[in-house]
Amino acid sequence: MKRIGQGLRLIQISLVLLRHGLDEYVFALHLFRPVRFFYHLLPWNWLPRRLPPRGARIRGALEDLGPIFVKFGQALSTRRDLLPDDIADELARLQDRVPPFPGSEARRIIEAAWGCPIEDRLDDFDEAPLASASIAQVHTARLRDGREVIVKVVRPGIEPVIRKDIALLYTIAELAQRYLPDGRRLRPVEVVAEFEKTIHDELDLMREAANANQLRNNFRDSPILYIPEVHWDYCAKQVLVMERIHGIPVGEVERLRAAGTDMRLLSERGVEIFFTQVFRHNFFHADMHPGNIFVDLTDPRDPRWLAVDFGIVGSLSPEDQRYLAENFHAFFNRDYLRVAELHVESGWVPKDTRIDEFESAIRTVCEPIFQRPLKEISFGQLLLRLFQTARRFNMEVQPQLVLLQKTLLNIEGLGRQLYPDLDLWQTAKPFLEDWMHEHLGWKGLVNSARHHIPLFMEKLPEMPGLMHEVLRKAARDELRIEYHSEQLDALRDQLARQHRSQLLALAGAAALLSGALLATLPGLPMLAGLPVASWALGGAGVALLGWAGIRSLWPG
Repeated sequence: MKRIGQGLRLIQISLVLLRHGLDEYVFALHLFRPVRFFYHLLPWNWLPRRLPPRGARIRGALEDLGPIFVKFGQALSTRRDLLPDDIADELARLQDRVPPFPGSEARRIIEAAWGCPIEDRLDDFDEAPLASASIAQVHTARLRDGREVIVKVVRPGIEPVIRKDIALLYTIAELAQRYLPDGRRLRPVEVVAEFEKTIHDELDLMREAANANQLRNNFRDSPILYIPEVHWDYCAKQVLVMERIHGIPVGEVERLRAAGTDMRLLSERGVEIFFTQVFRHNFFHADMHPGNIFVDLTDPRDPRWLAVDFGIVGSLSPEDQRYLAENFHAFFNRDYLRVAELHVESGWVPKDTRIDEFESAIRTVCEPIFQRPLKEISFGQLLLRLFQTARRFNMEVQPQLVLLQKTLLNIEGLGRQLYPDLDLWQTAKPFLEDWMHEHLGWKGLVNSARHHIPLFMEKLPEMPGLMHEVLRKAARDELRIEYHSEQLDALRDQLARQHRSQLLALAGAAALLSGALLATLPGLPMLAGLPVASWALGGAGVALLGWAGIRSLWPG
């Protein structure tokens, strides 16, 4: 029955795609190829149709397929390393808007989570939702002490729907990977797996509360970003209660200007927020689109960013942080050789990558960008082009870098929308240089020593015993040092192969020489004027010499 249900849903999806003029994607699948000829005989296909661009058609189809497909399209829009720009741009415009579910149902979910009537814990609860999305919706309320809050509630019955639609997405991904021309390159099954993890994380509002609390602690008393307070006593897996904030949506630029906002300072603070989160805190809000950002205009000359919706966050390893900072620095010094070396050192591309070829590819992509004024250079686009170039050199997908790229594109887009003359490099360069000085210079060395001294002191009591054991084994000739190297193993195999080939060649030469000597001896059985033994040894010698030549070329 499950297979039948999936088959019917797949047919429904195919009809939606056909309605939006996406015939090539439907008939690329093996399942529908037999009916392709008959479909083109239908009367409405006799005349050519004027269709919107393919990106707009794909976006329209996803909107018609429902909220989970909309969220999948939004997630896919961040994978610009896989998608053409025209499709990614359209998918980024997808809006996660669905009809709200009844406030009475929200009340039931909250009371089940709290184990008591709402009135026991809240003075006021507005059943009309403030906002509604595919995973959850938000209501306004007031605590018993008078503080205003928002109550976020997971949509009832959404988990079975998500499980069913994700199972179907896996089916579609497997078909696409098998039958579409670019199926293997796009790795659709891996993309669906990544989406599945993200959407399941969003279903757990306790996780979102923890993310919000971490960001709030990181920016406590900050003049540039405010994160609302989480009310932990009211939170559960399906219910999140946070302080309600009041501000102007960051996308309402004219309203901000009319209020006398310092737009340059506001945009520069957005860049500062990004770099602070990524390089100082190593914990960044990865969903900073205009719907999740507001502006506090208590003082328009000192505007402060306000953030909400913390379901998606990202972090980098210390190694990724370092390589990313050095990459940015090398890029803006146009040191493409260093960029190529960093990618190999970090393991983002295979170790056997030709550095000179990779450097040339990066130079080809970046030089046209750097012919423009620095204030017109897009960090996000630069990172995107870099990833796309690295893909040709078998760069593995780095999920943490994909989130970072998405966040950077969002922040940069907002900054330029607020203040078109924003010079991102001028704003970011001092921050990057300070970070590199702090982590890679003398200060970095001191910080590293300070970090490792406690561990060293913890192990110090064991040192005399370990040194005594090493010296004792050395005195008894029991000390063995083991070392393993792939390059050394390969060299050892090559030498052994050459040695075997040389032995075969010597044996072949000896056989030929013996055959020649036998040819000079009288009284031996003859064949075509030469002794039979001479023919046998000569043939064996030629065979051995030939086999030696093959062994010298055969890697095994």
